[in-house]
Amino acid sequence: MAAASPPSAHRVGVSVTLALYVGRSFTWVVIAMVLALTGLVSLFDFIDLLRRVSTKPDVPTTLVFEIAGLHIPYFMILIMPFGILLGGIVCFWRLTRTSELIVARAAGISAWQFLTAPLAAALLIGGLGTTAISPLSSFMFRQAELLDQTYLQTGGGPLTFNGTNLWLREAEPDKGVAIIHAENVHREGVSLRLGTVSIFRLDDRDHLIERLTASSGRLIEGFWALEGVSMVRPNHLPDQIGNTKIPTSLTLGRVEQSFASPDTLSIWALPRFIRLLQASGFSTIRHRLHFQTLLALPILCGTMALVSAGFSMRPTRRGGVARMLGSGVAAGFALFSVSKIAAQFGESGALPPLLAAWAPTIAGLCLAVALLLHLEDG
Repeated sequence: MAAASPPSAHRVGVSVTLALYVGRSFTWVVIAMVLALTGLVSLFDFIDLLRRVSTKPDVPTTLVFEIAGLHIPYFMILIMPFGILLGGIVCFWRLTRTSELIVARAAGISAWQFLTAPLAAALLIGGLGTTAISPLSSFMFRQAELLDQTYLQTGGGPLTFNGTNLWLREAEPDKGVAIIHAENVHREGVSLRLGTVSIFRLDDRDHLIERLTASSGRLIEGFWALEGVSMVRPNHLPDQIGNTKIPTSLTLGRVEQSFASPDTLSIWALPRFIRLLQASGFSTIRHRLHFQTLLALPILCGTMALVSAGFSMRPTRRGGVARMLGSGVAAGFALFSVSKIAAQFGESGALPPLLAAWAPTIAGLCLAVALLLHLEDG
Protein backbone atom coordinates (compact mmCIF):
# COMPACT_ATOMS: atom_id res chain seq x y z
CA MET A 1 0.00 0.00 0.00
CA ALA A 2 1.49 3.33 -1.10
CA ALA A 3 2.32 5.81 1.61
CA ALA A 4 0.27 9.00 1.75
CA SER A 5 1.92 12.21 0.64
CA PRO A 6 3.17 14.43 3.47
CA PRO A 7 0.83 17.34 4.29
CA SER A 8 3.53 19.89 3.51
CA ALA A 9 4.10 18.44 0.02
CA HIS A 10 0.37 18.41 -0.60
CA ARG A 11 0.10 22.04 0.48
CA VAL A 12 2.96 23.03 -1.81
CA GLY A 13 1.24 21.30 -4.73
CA VAL A 14 -2.04 23.08 -3.97
CA SER A 15 -0.30 26.47 -3.68
CA VAL A 16 1.48 25.96 -7.00
CA THR A 17 -1.76 24.96 -8.71
CA LEU A 18 -3.56 27.94 -7.20
CA ALA A 19 -0.75 30.31 -8.19
CA LEU A 20 -0.90 29.10 -11.79
CA TYR A 21 -4.69 29.45 -11.82
CA VAL A 22 -4.53 33.00 -10.43
CA GLY A 23 -1.67 33.85 -12.78
CA ARG A 24 -3.58 32.62 -15.82
CA SER A 25 -6.71 34.59 -14.85
CA PHE A 26 -4.60 37.67 -14.11
CA THR A 27 -2.79 37.49 -17.46
CA TRP A 28 -5.95 37.26 -19.57
CA VAL A 29 -7.72 40.05 -17.71
CA VAL A 30 -4.65 42.31 -17.89
CA ILE A 31 -4.17 41.71 -21.62
CA ALA A 32 -7.84 42.49 -22.25
CA MET A 33 -7.62 45.64 -20.11
CA VAL A 34 -4.44 46.90 -21.80
CA LEU A 35 -5.95 46.32 -25.25
CA ALA A 36 -9.22 48.02 -24.25
CA LEU A 37 -7.47 51.08 -22.80
CA THR A 38 -5.13 51.29 -25.79
CA GLY A 39 -8.12 51.17 -28.12
CA LEU A 40 -9.84 53.94 -26.15
CA VAL A 41 -6.79 56.21 -26.22
CA SER A 42 -6.24 55.46 -29.92
CA LEU A 43 -9.85 56.44 -30.61
CA PHE A 44 -9.30 59.87 -29.03
CA ASP A 45 -6.06 60.20 -31.00
CA PHE A 46 -7.92 59.33 -34.20
CA ILE A 47 -10.55 61.98 -33.46
CA ASP A 48 -7.85 64.59 -32.84
CA LEU A 49 -6.14 63.71 -36.11
CA LEU A 50 -9.48 64.03 -37.92
CA ARG A 51 -9.87 67.51 -36.45
CA ARG A 52 -6.43 68.52 -37.69
CA VAL A 53 -6.98 67.05 -41.15
CA SER A 54 -10.30 68.90 -41.51
CA THR A 55 -8.34 72.15 -41.99
CA LYS A 56 -6.23 70.61 -44.80
CA PRO A 57 -8.50 69.56 -47.69
CA ASP A 58 -5.56 68.29 -49.75
CA VAL A 59 -4.66 65.63 -47.14
CA PRO A 60 -6.47 62.27 -47.67
CA THR A 61 -8.44 60.75 -44.81
CA THR A 62 -6.55 57.49 -45.22
CA LEU A 63 -3.52 59.29 -43.79
CA VAL A 64 -5.41 59.62 -40.50
CA PHE A 65 -5.85 55.86 -40.28
CA GLU A 66 -2.17 55.34 -41.09
CA ILE A 67 -0.86 57.78 -38.46
CA ALA A 68 -3.33 56.56 -35.83
CA GLY A 69 -2.31 52.96 -36.51
CA LEU A 70 1.38 53.84 -36.20
CA HIS A 71 0.68 55.39 -32.78
CA ILE A 72 -0.85 52.20 -31.30
CA PRO A 73 2.36 50.56 -29.93
CA TYR A 74 3.41 53.91 -28.42
CA PHE A 75 0.11 54.21 -26.55
CA MET A 76 0.32 50.57 -25.49
CA ILE A 77 3.66 51.25 -23.77
CA LEU A 78 2.26 54.32 -22.03
CA ILE A 79 -0.92 52.59 -20.85
CA MET A 80 0.65 49.26 -19.88
CA PRO A 81 1.32 49.95 -16.14
CA PHE A 82 -2.14 51.42 -15.57
CA GLY A 83 -3.74 48.60 -17.57
CA ILE A 84 -2.01 46.08 -15.29
CA LEU A 85 -3.29 47.97 -12.24
CA LEU A 86 -6.92 48.01 -13.43
CA GLY A 87 -6.76 44.47 -14.77
CA GLY A 88 -5.27 43.24 -11.49
CA ILE A 89 -7.95 45.00 -9.46
CA VAL A 90 -10.70 43.41 -11.58
CA CYS A 91 -9.10 39.95 -11.41
CA PHE A 92 -8.37 39.90 -7.66
CA TRP A 93 -11.72 41.48 -6.76
CA ARG A 94 -13.55 38.80 -8.79
CA LEU A 95 -11.55 36.01 -7.12
CA THR A 96 -12.22 37.54 -3.71
CA ARG A 97 -15.94 38.00 -4.39
CA THR A 98 -16.26 34.33 -5.35
CA SER A 99 -14.40 33.46 -2.11
CA GLU A 100 -11.67 31.56 -3.98
CA LEU A 101 -8.85 33.58 -2.44
CA ILE A 102 -10.56 33.65 0.96
CA VAL A 103 -10.77 29.85 1.05
CA ALA A 104 -7.15 29.57 -0.06
CA ARG A 105 -5.97 31.86 2.71
CA ALA A 106 -8.14 30.01 5.25
CA ALA A 107 -6.41 26.80 4.15
CA GLY A 108 -3.09 28.30 5.19
CA ILE A 109 -1.83 29.43 1.78
CA SER A 110 -0.09 32.77 2.06
CA ALA A 111 -0.94 35.63 -0.27
CA TRP A 112 2.74 35.75 -1.24
CA GLN A 113 2.48 32.21 -2.57
CA PHE A 114 -0.44 32.65 -4.94
CA LEU A 115 0.81 36.12 -6.00
CA THR A 116 4.03 34.65 -7.36
CA ALA A 117 2.56 33.77 -10.75
CA PRO A 118 0.70 37.11 -11.26
CA LEU A 119 3.86 38.99 -10.28
CA ALA A 120 5.92 36.94 -12.73
CA ALA A 121 3.30 37.54 -15.45
CA ALA A 122 3.40 41.31 -14.82
CA LEU A 123 7.20 41.32 -14.95
CA LEU A 124 7.11 39.30 -18.17
CA ILE A 125 4.59 41.67 -19.76
CA GLY A 126 6.71 44.65 -18.76
CA GLY A 127 9.84 42.91 -20.05
CA LEU A 128 8.17 42.25 -23.39
CA GLY A 129 7.10 45.88 -23.47
CA THR A 130 10.68 47.03 -22.97
CA THR A 131 12.48 44.57 -25.24
CA ALA A 132 9.95 43.88 -28.01
CA ILE A 133 7.10 46.40 -28.12
CA SER A 134 9.35 49.39 -27.42
CA PRO A 135 11.60 48.89 -30.52
CA LEU A 136 8.48 48.41 -32.66
CA SER A 137 6.94 51.50 -31.06
CA SER A 138 10.03 53.63 -31.76
CA PHE A 139 10.10 52.61 -35.43
CA MET A 140 6.39 53.19 -35.98
CA PHE A 141 6.35 56.40 -33.95
CA ARG A 142 9.22 57.77 -36.06
CA GLN A 143 7.26 57.01 -39.23
CA ALA A 144 4.18 58.69 -37.75
CA GLU A 145 6.20 61.80 -36.87
CA LEU A 146 7.57 62.01 -40.40
CA LEU A 147 4.06 61.79 -41.87
CA ASP A 148 2.78 64.31 -39.35
CA GLN A 149 5.56 66.79 -40.12
CA THR A 150 5.19 66.33 -43.86
CA TYR A 151 1.42 66.64 -44.18
CA LEU A 152 -0.05 68.15 -41.02
CA GLN A 153 2.48 70.59 -39.54
CA THR A 154 2.77 73.95 -41.25
CA GLY A 155 6.06 74.79 -39.57
CA GLY A 156 7.80 71.59 -40.62
CA GLY A 157 8.39 70.30 -37.12
CA PRO A 158 11.62 70.04 -35.15
CA LEU A 159 13.50 68.15 -37.86
CA THR A 160 13.36 71.03 -40.35
CA PHE A 161 16.06 73.70 -40.34
CA ASN A 162 14.71 77.07 -41.48
CA GLY A 163 17.54 79.56 -41.33
CA THR A 164 18.35 78.73 -37.70
CA ASN A 165 21.69 78.87 -35.94
CA LEU A 166 23.34 75.64 -34.89
CA TRP A 167 25.86 74.98 -32.11
CA LEU A 168 27.67 71.63 -31.98
CA ARG A 169 30.48 70.15 -29.92
CA GLU A 170 32.45 67.20 -31.21
CA ALA A 171 35.27 65.21 -29.62
CA GLU A 172 38.27 64.76 -31.93
CA PRO A 173 40.60 61.75 -32.18
CA ASP A 174 43.52 63.64 -30.60
CA LYS A 175 41.49 64.06 -27.36
CA GLY A 176 40.67 67.64 -28.23
CA VAL A 177 37.29 69.24 -28.84
CA ALA A 178 35.83 71.12 -31.79
CA ILE A 179 33.03 73.63 -31.20
CA ILE A 180 31.09 74.39 -34.37
CA HIS A 181 28.78 77.36 -34.88
CA ALA A 182 26.82 77.68 -38.13
CA GLU A 183 24.36 80.36 -39.22
CA ASN A 184 21.46 80.17 -41.68
CA VAL A 185 21.21 76.39 -41.62
CA HIS A 186 18.99 74.79 -44.29
CA ARG A 187 18.38 71.20 -45.21
CA GLU A 188 19.07 70.18 -48.80
CA GLY A 189 18.27 66.55 -49.48
CA VAL A 190 20.61 64.39 -47.40
CA SER A 191 22.92 67.25 -46.41
CA LEU A 192 22.84 70.55 -44.52
CA ARG A 193 23.69 73.84 -46.20
CA LEU A 194 25.36 76.28 -43.85
CA GLY A 195 25.93 80.01 -43.93
CA THR A 196 28.86 81.46 -42.01
CA VAL A 197 30.69 78.68 -40.15
CA SER A 198 33.07 79.05 -37.20
CA ILE A 199 35.04 76.11 -35.81
CA PHE A 200 36.96 76.49 -32.55
CA ARG A 201 39.45 73.70 -31.86
CA LEU A 202 40.48 73.25 -28.22
CA ASP A 203 42.95 70.90 -26.60
CA ASP A 204 42.17 68.65 -23.65
CA ARG A 205 42.83 71.59 -21.30
CA ASP A 206 40.39 73.85 -23.15
CA HIS A 207 43.18 75.96 -24.65
CA LEU A 208 42.48 77.36 -28.09
CA ILE A 209 44.47 75.59 -30.81
CA GLU A 210 42.97 77.32 -33.86
CA ARG A 211 39.86 78.98 -35.20
CA LEU A 212 38.50 78.29 -38.66
CA THR A 213 36.02 80.69 -40.27
CA ALA A 214 34.23 79.82 -43.52
CA SER A 215 31.91 81.92 -45.62
CA SER A 216 29.70 78.88 -46.29
CA GLY A 217 29.73 75.13 -46.04
CA ARG A 218 27.84 71.86 -46.10
CA LEU A 219 27.51 68.90 -43.75
CA ILE A 220 27.84 65.86 -45.98
CA GLU A 221 28.12 62.23 -44.90
CA GLY A 222 31.45 61.95 -43.08
CA PHE A 223 32.85 65.49 -43.36
CA TRP A 224 32.31 69.26 -43.32
CA ALA A 225 32.84 70.80 -46.77
CA LEU A 226 33.85 74.43 -46.13
CA GLU A 227 34.40 77.26 -48.62
CA GLY A 228 36.43 80.44 -48.22
CA VAL A 229 38.18 79.27 -45.07
CA SER A 230 40.50 81.44 -43.01
CA MET A 231 42.52 80.06 -40.09
CA VAL A 232 43.69 81.93 -37.00
CA ARG A 233 46.14 80.47 -34.46
CA PRO A 234 47.43 82.02 -31.25
CA ASN A 235 50.40 84.32 -31.93
CA HIS A 236 50.06 83.84 -35.68
CA LEU A 237 48.67 86.00 -38.49
CA PRO A 238 45.43 84.87 -40.19
CA ASP A 239 46.00 82.36 -42.97
CA GLN A 240 43.69 81.98 -45.99
CA ILE A 241 43.40 78.30 -46.91
CA GLY A 242 40.45 78.43 -49.35
CA ASN A 243 38.20 75.37 -49.55
CA THR A 244 38.74 72.38 -47.28
CA LYS A 245 37.10 69.24 -45.95
CA ILE A 246 37.14 68.29 -42.27
CA PRO A 247 36.25 64.72 -41.18
CA THR A 248 33.38 64.42 -38.71
CA SER A 249 31.37 61.67 -37.03
CA LEU A 250 28.22 63.77 -37.28
CA THR A 251 25.61 63.07 -39.91
CA LEU A 252 22.35 64.73 -40.83
CA GLY A 253 20.46 61.86 -39.22
CA ARG A 254 22.29 62.26 -35.91
CA VAL A 255 21.74 66.01 -35.86
CA GLU A 256 18.04 65.51 -36.59
CA GLN A 257 17.68 62.74 -34.00
CA SER A 258 19.21 64.99 -31.35
CA PHE A 259 16.22 67.30 -31.79
CA ALA A 260 13.68 64.50 -32.22
CA SER A 261 11.74 62.84 -29.43
CA PRO A 262 13.61 60.00 -27.65
CA ASP A 263 10.50 57.89 -28.29
CA THR A 264 11.70 57.51 -31.88
CA LEU A 265 14.78 55.56 -30.75
CA SER A 266 14.84 51.88 -29.83
CA ILE A 267 16.06 50.88 -26.39
CA TRP A 268 18.81 48.89 -28.12
CA ALA A 269 20.02 52.01 -29.97
CA LEU A 270 19.79 54.44 -27.07
CA PRO A 271 23.08 53.65 -25.20
CA ARG A 272 25.23 54.11 -28.31
CA PHE A 273 23.30 57.20 -29.38
CA ILE A 274 23.66 58.75 -25.91
CA ARG A 275 27.45 58.31 -26.16
CA LEU A 276 27.42 59.99 -29.57
CA LEU A 277 25.36 62.88 -28.23
CA GLN A 278 27.76 63.35 -25.33
CA ALA A 279 30.72 63.40 -27.71
CA SER A 280 28.92 65.91 -29.94
CA GLY A 281 27.96 68.23 -27.11
CA PHE A 282 24.19 67.71 -27.30
CA SER A 283 22.11 67.42 -24.15
CA THR A 284 21.47 63.77 -23.27
CA ILE A 285 19.03 64.32 -20.38
CA ARG A 286 15.87 63.40 -22.29
CA HIS A 287 17.45 60.33 -23.85
CA ARG A 288 18.95 59.07 -20.58
CA LEU A 289 15.63 59.61 -18.82
CA HIS A 290 13.76 57.70 -21.52
CA PHE A 291 16.29 54.87 -21.38
CA GLN A 292 15.99 54.54 -17.59
CA THR A 293 12.18 54.71 -17.83
CA LEU A 294 12.17 51.78 -20.24
CA LEU A 295 14.49 49.82 -17.95
CA ALA A 296 12.18 50.50 -15.00
CA LEU A 297 9.03 49.46 -16.91
CA PRO A 298 9.08 45.74 -15.89
CA ILE A 299 9.54 46.67 -12.22
CA LEU A 300 6.77 49.26 -12.50
CA CYS A 301 4.45 46.65 -14.01
CA GLY A 302 5.24 44.23 -11.18
CA THR A 303 4.63 47.03 -8.67
CA MET A 304 1.23 47.75 -10.20
CA ALA A 305 0.30 44.07 -9.91
CA LEU A 306 1.15 44.09 -6.17
CA VAL A 307 -0.70 47.39 -5.63
CA SER A 308 -3.81 45.96 -7.28
CA ALA A 309 -3.62 42.89 -5.04
CA GLY A 310 -3.17 44.95 -1.90
CA PHE A 311 -6.24 47.07 -2.61
CA SER A 312 -8.61 44.40 -3.96
CA MET A 313 -8.15 41.25 -1.84
CA ARG A 314 -10.06 42.55 1.17
CA PRO A 315 -12.96 40.17 2.07
CA THR A 316 -16.35 41.55 1.02
CA ARG A 317 -17.96 40.71 4.36
CA ARG A 318 -15.79 43.34 6.03
CA GLY A 319 -17.38 46.09 3.94
CA GLY A 320 -15.79 49.11 2.31
CA VAL A 321 -15.06 47.24 -0.92
CA ALA A 322 -16.00 50.16 -3.17
CA ARG A 323 -13.82 52.45 -1.11
CA MET A 324 -10.91 50.03 -1.30
CA LEU A 325 -11.24 49.62 -5.08
CA GLY A 326 -11.53 53.38 -5.49
CA SER A 327 -8.45 53.80 -3.34
CA GLY A 328 -6.57 51.39 -5.60
CA VAL A 329 -7.50 53.34 -8.71
CA ALA A 330 -6.61 56.61 -6.95
CA ALA A 331 -3.26 55.17 -5.86
CA GLY A 332 -2.54 54.16 -9.46
CA PHE A 333 -3.40 57.65 -10.73
CA ALA A 334 -1.25 59.16 -7.97
CA LEU A 335 1.69 56.95 -8.88
CA PHE A 336 1.24 57.78 -12.55
CA SER A 337 1.10 61.53 -11.75
CA VAL A 338 4.17 61.32 -9.52
CA SER A 339 6.10 59.54 -12.27
CA LYS A 340 5.17 62.25 -14.78
CA ILE A 341 6.10 65.03 -12.35
CA ALA A 342 9.41 63.32 -11.62
CA ALA A 343 10.00 63.02 -15.38
CA GLN A 344 9.45 66.77 -15.77
CA PHE A 345 11.94 67.44 -12.99
CA GLY A 346 14.35 65.05 -14.70
CA GLU A 347 14.01 66.77 -18.09
CA SER A 348 14.61 70.17 -16.47
CA GLY A 349 17.78 68.90 -14.81
CA ALA A 350 16.46 69.34 -11.27
CA LEU A 351 16.70 65.57 -10.69
CA PRO A 352 19.20 63.07 -12.10
CA PRO A 353 17.55 60.94 -14.83
CA LEU A 354 18.25 57.76 -12.85
CA LEU A 355 16.42 59.10 -9.79
CA ALA A 356 13.57 60.61 -11.79
CA ALA A 357 12.91 57.29 -13.56
CA TRP A 358 13.27 54.90 -10.64
CA ALA A 359 12.05 56.86 -7.57
CA PRO A 360 8.29 56.60 -8.36
CA THR A 361 8.66 52.88 -9.08
CA ILE A 362 10.51 52.21 -5.83
CA ALA A 363 7.99 54.32 -3.88
CA GLY A 364 5.09 52.36 -5.40
CA LEU A 365 6.83 49.07 -4.61
CA CYS A 366 7.22 50.09 -0.96
CA LEU A 367 3.51 51.01 -0.84
CA ALA A 368 2.50 47.67 -2.36
CA VAL A 369 4.65 45.63 0.04
CA ALA A 370 3.29 47.59 3.02
CA LEU A 371 -0.31 46.95 1.92
CA LEU A 372 0.29 43.23 1.45
CA LEU A 373 2.05 42.91 4.81
CA HIS A 374 -0.89 44.62 6.47
CA LEU A 375 -3.31 42.36 4.60
CA GLU A 376 -1.39 39.26 5.58
CA ASP A 377 -0.82 40.13 9.24
CA GLY A 378 -4.17 41.50 9.99
